[in-house]
Formats: sequence, C-alpha cells, structure tokens
Amino acid sequence: MNLKSIQIVTAAAVIVFCIAGFALAGEGDIYTQRVADAIGPGIADFVVKGIAQADREGAACLIIELDTPGGLVESMRKIVMAIYAANTPVVVFVSPSGARAASAGVMITMAADIAAMAPGTNIGAAHPVGGGGQEINETMAEKVTNDLVAFVKGIAQKRGRNAEWAEQAVRESVSVTEKEALEQKVIDLVAEDVEDLISKIDGKEIEGKGTLNLAGSNRKEIQETIRTKILKTISNPNIAYILMMLGLAGIYFELSHPGAIFPGVVGGIAIVLAFFSFQTLPVNYAGVLLIILAIVFFVMEMKITSFGLLSVAGVVSLFLGSLMLFEGDGSQAGLSWQVLIPTVLVISLFFVTAAGLAFKAQAAKPRTGDRGLTDEIGIVKQKLDPHGKVFVHGELWFAQASETVEQGERVRVTGVDGLVLEVEPVDDGGQKTP
Repeated sequence: MNLKSIQIVTAAAVIVFCIAGFALAGEGDIYTQRVADAIGPGIADFVVKGIAQADREGAACLIIELDTPGGLVESMRKIVMAIYAANTPVVVFVSPSGARAASAGVMITMAADIAAMAPGTNIGAAHPVGGGGQEINETMAEKVTNDLVAFVKGIAQKRGRNAEWAEQAVRESVSVTEKEALEQKVIDLVAEDVEDLISKIDGKEIEGKGTLNLAGSNRKEIQETIRTKILKTISNPNIAYILMMLGLAGIYFELSHPGAIFPGVVGGIAIVLAFFSFQTLPVNYAGVLLIILAIVFFVMEMKITSFGLLSVAGVVSLFLGSLMLFEGDGSQAGLSWQVLIPTVLVISLFFVTAAGLAFKAQAAKPRTGDRGLTDEIGIVKQKLDPHGKVFVHGELWFAQASETVEQGERVRVTGVDGLVLEVEPVDDGGQKTP
C-alpha cells in the first residue's frame, strides 16, 4: 500500500470515528442537579462545575431541576454562558409542582437545549429590581431593562423560542403557567417528573450535540459540596457585609485589649470569610477603604482630643463606605437597608463607646505605681524629722519631709524616691488624726 492510500484510509477512519462519536452522543449516564435557591455566586459556581463534570465524564445529558425566585444578573450570565459552552446536552426542568423560574430563572430556562416544566409551575416576572428588592431610579431602570431585554431576546432567538414573550417578561413582568408557556413556545414540553421527562426527551436531536439515547442509562445526582454550601451562605452581600463588620470589631478589640484572644480569633475568621465572599461579589473597593478609614478615625479618637469630631467623621465614613461597598448596574443584589442601618448604628456605637472608655482611662488619674501615689493624702505614724513613717493608700511607707511633721498630722505625697515617699504637710488648721 503506497503513502497516498495510507493517507486516504487514515482520513476515512477519522471521519468515521467523528460521525460515530456524534451519532452516539448521549450514550452515558444521566446527570441530575437540584437548584432550589436564589441565583447567586454560590449557585453559579455549583451549576458551572456540574456542567464541567458532566462534560468531563461523558454524561448523556445534564438535567437541572430548577426552582428559583431569581437573583444576581452576573451569576445568571455565568450559568447561561456555561450552558452555551457545554458539550453535554443541558435540560432545565422547572420542578416539582409549585416551583417557579422567576427573574433570572427565565433566562436560565430559555438558554437550555431543552426547556421543560412540571404541572403547577410558573415562569416569568423577569423585571429587574435593585439591591434588597427595591425599585431603581428611572434612568438606571431603563438602561438595565434594555440590556436584559437584548440579552433574553438573544437567548430566545438562539434556541428558537418566543422572543416576544421573553421581552414582555422583562418589561412587563408577565408570568405564565406551564401550559401557557408550552402554548406560547417558551418551553419545549411539560413532564410530570424526571422519569417522565427522560422518556419524553429520549431520541430528541440536539443541534450540534447529536441525538439523545437515554434508554437504559443510569442516573447520577450531582450533590452540593461543603465549599458550595459555605459559598452560597457567605456570598449573600448582607452576610458578607456583617462578616466584615464583625471581623473589624473583633480585631480592633484584640488590638486594644491584647490577650483577649477570642475576639481576635473570631474577627480574623470573619475577615477571611468576608474577603473570600468579596471575590464573588461586585465589590467597590473605594467602599472598603472608606470603612477602614472609619476605623482609623475611631482609633484616633482615643489618642486625640477632638471633642467627638473624629467619631462623627468615623460614623459618616462608615455609612458612606457601606453604601458604596457593592457596586453594580442596579440589577445586582446589594445591601438591604434593614441590614445596613442597624449594622452601622451598632458598630458605630461599639467603636464610639470603646474609644470613649479608652480616652477616660487615659485621662483618669493613675491608681497604681508611683504616679498612683502622687497627691495622695496620708497620716504620719512616726514623726518625720526629716525621716519617719506615714500611712498612705492602705499601706505603711517610709517617708521624708523638708520640715518636721508631728505624728498624727496629715501629709500629701509629692513624689517617690525608690521605696521612700517625699511628703509635705497639709494645712488643715492644726487638726491631727490619732
């Protein structure tokens, strides 16, 4: 066989292999993944890793069982992009009965290779809102809404679904049942449960991914890891903010009271967790710097007599930093006012009180050591001529005076020389104490 013949045979083998691989797409395990939470960085991480695992292990398809009230736009975009890039057919199934795919869930469902819903579920209400659920200002609302409309229409057109309805879901917050969604070509089918879903999608051809061959396939559930559960919890902006505040307060307390240990340990852990969650959130580091500046002001209040001006500056800086901490286009989940206001008040009160107590302690007269004895009043117990003994501060001390002082007279401590007190008589009208 000559070289040319070998090349032809090799090319033919490669073509046959590729065609066979394409035709056999979907001949692996059926992977399932339960998502029943708001769409945030933790959920996005979970779904993206689930898709990667399904791709890596050659899954027949990945079924995402979805029930969500919505969530962060950026997290939703990561999930949609991961679905687009997946080699594995991705099926989004809004289930069980009573579940919903609201807001960000609309985009995720429509981005799937196959979109399905269970009876008694609904989809829609994708109008953007600001952090904490509040409405956003008119100019920003228009900007964000137009951006989301373009995004969801692109998804619908890519998957051959109802782009007009998708736009209404964003602009007018329309929501439909599973039957209406099927009639309006928002989804592909309605299934009673996962088993029914598998039977209905078996044999379906997925554009660019081959035909699903699910008969006899085993099911494998992708479980949330401890990392995912922790990330889901702390990636909530409100929790991340509280963790940072607790961390700063704990470290401050440890530095101002060395040896307390517990506040420092708790504060250190809280700070680490807060900055870990900041990696997944749209953080404005100008806000972080303002919060740190507020702590500096509170510390300076202990060292400088500012008549409260530094404390006021600290409170203002803390409030502004908290407002600026999480940036976004208004469609991002941010700090809730119900969390921000009480936290700022409590943390400000803590630092102001701590600074006030520290200042009082510094300004107060020492009660121990040489400085603690100065200006104390004592009673002469042994005549000072010029040396003798006096009773001061509950103790009997050797003392000396520049003049003779009789026993029983009162004296004031003017200094300490080693273990000997320097005293002077107190003019109290010649009265003596026995």
